[in-house]
Amino acid sequence: MDRRQRKSRDAIFAAFSDLLAKKSYTQITVGEIIEKADVGRATFYAHFETKEYLLKELCRELFCHIFDTKEDNRSHHHIFDCQAPDSVFLHLFQHLGKNDNHILDLLSGQNNDIFLGYFKVGLKDLIESQLDAISPNMFDQLPKSFLVNHIASTFVETVRWWMDNRCRQTPEEITKYFLIAINSPKLI
Repeated sequence: MDRRQRKSRDAIFAAFSDLLAKKSYTQITVGEIIEKADVGRATFYAHFETKEYLLKELCRELFCHIFDTKEDNRSHHHIFDCQAPDSVFLHLFQHLGKNDNHILDLLSGQNNDIFLGYFKVGLKDLIESQLDAISPNMFDQLPKSFLVNHIASTFVETVRWWMDNRCRQTPEEITKYFLIAINSPKLI
């Protein structure tokens, strides 16, 4: 993607994010998005087939950085640039705590169920890749898919609780709470 295309795509993302902070996803029209982004309809459709595809791509952009953490690559960049800590969960809470790219606003706004749903899908993949470190002894007792879903659901509800409490705890504290809740204190 060349610079001009990237600039248009970023403008569409910014306009869409701004609109999502103010109104329900179902009330937003493509016309509003292109007007706010100051791009043409053809430009919008060159990047995104539908408003639903735009939402999916926005979520992918927001969450891919966090979910792409690799054991051998602690420094990485998508729309964020950071040094990832050893704990993938601390990494998630650090980005949420900084409200990078207004991610916390989107997760806590009136469209939060949509964003938390997309967030949970990526989170399940991340948890599955980390399962041996999180709960190595649980495989004998629980089906893997149940355990992954349980941990992802607990994380999403921890995020929701943390946001409801205005993120009073540090990312390190909330990570500790989460790890104790999933019975994985050895990762603390």
